[in-house]
Amino acid sequence: MPRALITGVTGQDGSYLAELLLTKGYEVVGMVRRSSTVNFERISHIQDDIEFVSADLLDEISLIEALRVHRPEEVYNLAAQSFVQTSFGQPVLTGETTALGVTRLLDAIRMIDPGIRFYQASSSEMFGKVQEVPQVESTPFYPRSPYGVAKLYGHWITINYRESYDLHASSGILFNHESPRRGFEFVTRKISNAVAKISSGLADELRLGNLDAQRDWGFAKDYVEAMWLMLQQDTPDDYVVCTGTTHSVREFCEVAFGHMGLNWEDYVVIDERFMRPAEVDLLVGDAKKAEASLGWTPKTTFAELVTLMVEADVALLQSKLRSLG
Repeated sequence: MPRALITGVTGQDGSYLAELLLTKGYEVVGMVRRSSTVNFERISHIQDDIEFVSADLLDEISLIEALRVHRPEEVYNLAAQSFVQTSFGQPVLTGETTALGVTRLLDAIRMIDPGIRFYQASSSEMFGKVQEVPQVESTPFYPRSPYGVAKLYGHWITINYRESYDLHASSGILFNHESPRRGFEFVTRKISNAVAKISSGLADELRLGNLDAQRDWGFAKDYVEAMWLMLQQDTPDDYVVCTGTTHSVREFCEVAFGHMGLNWEDYVVIDERFMRPAEVDLLVGDAKKAEASLGWTPKTTFAELVTLMVEADVALLQSKLRSLG
């Protein structure tokens, strides 16, 4: 049985990746930070199949110990301070976790077992103020948030350790990927959750920031397959993972509200509090390299993704209401 360690196993991507690896016969070790309240909601259905280890990207000694004890063949680094808006308010924490945390983990791998195959979760936010459209692996980076800057450090330190120490270290430059397991603070889940509440008569408005912001949105469950494929290659490399199509927040609202027979314009209110200090430009990728080298293509369309999220939040809300009697 191959063994994989996943940092951020309780997050959206971690939960889908853990599911995938379990179906492929892996022993899955999930890294969690020591806390009085660890949220296992996303992985509750597979929790008994995962072995957990307490460690933290802020503490290299704990990472070394986790690798020494569990001896994984593969490590997927999905943990981060991953909310862009929060990174403006907590730039130092974002840097410590999302940037330097990658270095600590790579260094632990270098010391304990350089044969470990490593995946780094890079981000399309590294492109920021885009230098070309669409974005590919060779597109120059221009991050526009502390989160994007931190992810860029993590990306380049992965390349540096790959070239300096001959590690099998690959980065997936993933464009926005959503699901019913997305956190409520993200705009996509904020919209789908609001649609569920409004359609049930429990809310009457949704406050959003920039409706013209455009993203290349895909389904997280599709994207974790690309992560796994990267570590099955003989040679490590970096790959853009995306759908190749772009949609605005406004379009997301149109599809989400429309699925429940509602007109989004009747409920959406622009609120300056949700505007970013610096906005990225047109993020849309080209995943030809991933298709050619990994055989990976997205399976879920934008409309299918939005509909899936709305229906999941409607079902979740109805279940909560039933439990309340």
